[in-house]
Amino acid sequence: MIILLSVLFPMLCGFIVLPMKKIRNSAVSSGITLALQLISTIIGLAVVFGEEASFGSFTFAEGLSLGFKSDLTAKLFCFIVTVAWLIVSVYATVYMKHEKNEERFFLFSFLTQGAMMGAILSDNLISMYLFFELVTLFSAPLVLHSLSKEAIFAAKKYLYYSIAGAFMALFGIFVLATSAPSLDFTPSGTLTEVTPLVLTGVLLMCMGFGAKAGLFPLHGWLPTAHPVAPAPASALLSGIIAKIGVLAIIRTVFFTVGAHNLSGTWVQTTLLALSLLTVLMGSMMAYREKIFKKRLAYSTVSQISYVLTGLFLFTGEGFEGALWQIVFHAAVKVGLFLCAGAVIFLYGKTNVDELYGIGKKMPVTFACFTVLSLSLIGIPPTGGFFTKWNLATAALATDGIGALSYIAPIILLASALLTAGYLLSLSIRAFFGKNEDEEEKKVKEPLLMTVPLVILASVALFGGIFSGYVGTVLSSVASAIF
Repeated sequence: MIILLSVLFPMLCGFIVLPMKKIRNSAVSSGITLALQLISTIIGLAVVFGEEASFGSFTFAEGLSLGFKSDLTAKLFCFIVTVAWLIVSVYATVYMKHEKNEERFFLFSFLTQGAMMGAILSDNLISMYLFFELVTLFSAPLVLHSLSKEAIFAAKKYLYYSIAGAFMALFGIFVLATSAPSLDFTPSGTLTEVTPLVLTGVLLMCMGFGAKAGLFPLHGWLPTAHPVAPAPASALLSGIIAKIGVLAIIRTVFFTVGAHNLSGTWVQTTLLALSLLTVLMGSMMAYREKIFKKRLAYSTVSQISYVLTGLFLFTGEGFEGALWQIVFHAAVKVGLFLCAGAVIFLYGKTNVDELYGIGKKMPVTFACFTVLSLSLIGIPPTGGFFTKWNLATAALATDGIGALSYIAPIILLASALLTAGYLLSLSIRAFFGKNEDEEEKKVKEPLLMTVPLVILASVALFGGIFSGYVGTVLSSVASAIF
């Protein structure tokens, strides 16, 4: 029952917060919103730390059913979603007063969280696909929030790309429905025979679900949507919501088809080539970009494909490396977008060339930004170092992928250098640059905006220092499949 509650309660909360625009006392409405979010988090954590369980199966038609299960993979994603959503919501209670219409924002934030939990806890491909689509529909208004021409265009682009990717995935589901013994999620998959049609279907599924994760060539929505969305929405889209595409690929490859059926095939070569191309291309575009949030959006395109590269190795080591990236990218990218939002909220600066000297006025924000950047680059002792290390060593140890075994670590290193260039340069400008506007007054950093940043920066730093514990947890998730 707790599994179903973790899906339905956040959705119910969305409709509770919507009428709160009638409450004139903003402190009261913010308190109620955070209380509801805290309860949602507690329910989600109860699923994470409870026993593995399942909840019913609602059959719509022959072969179409809706069911839920909390295996180790689901618990990991559930933990990331529930904790990140609480952190972002605390920040958003202050930030969204800058954007206005905060009740509408929290309505769709809660609805998206519920849909995310539904996709994560689904026990079969059909159920997951249903919630995957709901995530798209509920999160589009987060991009649309300001209702400006740019926001409307970005939301339409987000929908077009996401729906196009979902249709590609749906074709693959049709193929698997006629080829696999079952569409229920089973470690190592259920498929016994791999035909050319199945391989084509799986490729389209991975590319289609990859659209949500920013995989080339369906990555174009990310750099368009992020700059116009409110900073809390950008943080969720980049750090958390984009991971639903990663989850869908995991469920397809490792729980339905079976990675052993794809290893050494042309599908693996194609997917690896696409993910590595995306890693390098995203980093290069981020390096050249001058708009702060758009630079971070291109960074997301690159960094999520680190995850996909690890998954497409189709090995236990690659899968574990991907899990490392999933965890620390979530913390880092949510934190970086919240840092960008703090700059916009306090000083209205959106371009990287406007950041000279701002670190002296926002020391906590840019200290956190620097720590988070070091993790994204992969500098020890941050968690990001162990991510890059595990992915590179996994690629070198993978047989059957030819030259890609050596090309992958080279591209990962090149991307890390570019990441250092486009992130650390901002810290240098912020702390050591001279502010040309000497009359600009220093504004106090709001506590409810800085505390989330400190927490996320601490996760990035201490996650690496206590990497042994993190590695044990992630290894147990991977060992349940391999």
